[in-house]
Amino acid sequence: MIDPYLTAKWVHILSSTVLFGTGLGTALHLWLTHISGNVAAIAVATRNTVRADWAFTLPSVIVQPISGAVLIELAGYDWHESWLMVALLLYGLAGACWLVVLKLQLRMRELAEAAVHSDQSLPETYFRCARAWFWLGWPAFSAVIVIFWLMVHRPEIW
Repeated sequence: MIDPYLTAKWVHILSSTVLFGTGLGTALHLWLTHISGNVAAIAVATRNTVRADWAFTLPSVIVQPISGAVLIELAGYDWHESWLMVALLLYGLAGACWLVVLKLQLRMRELAEAAVHSDQSLPETYFRCARAWFWLGWPAFSAVIVIFWLMVHRPEIW
């Protein structure tokens, strides 16, 4: 017989792995391509980063709270436990950063593709978006790392 708790736990771990791995992998790829200065490569990398976000990150962002809620209910945790409340707040922070990052990636993609089609260099707007994208990644990834720690240790914070 299939254990519902272990199934939900597996789904939760798998989707968190996809979420974190896709985010880290696409961020590294896009950043390294960005610093190369190759406009055509940047256009491809931004396009593929956006595709990966739609194909992998978005489904994981949706699955995470659903599988997490199932785990909370099946394990009998109190929704008001401090470690859980902090984890949920951090998830909200990471999600808010990601929504802005996604918008920035879409804009970066448009600007890079336009530069390629017009055979021009990237405009300053692209570089402003890239800087904001870079700096928004740090709180998002840091939040996810802390969430992993909270999920494992479940400390009483207050």
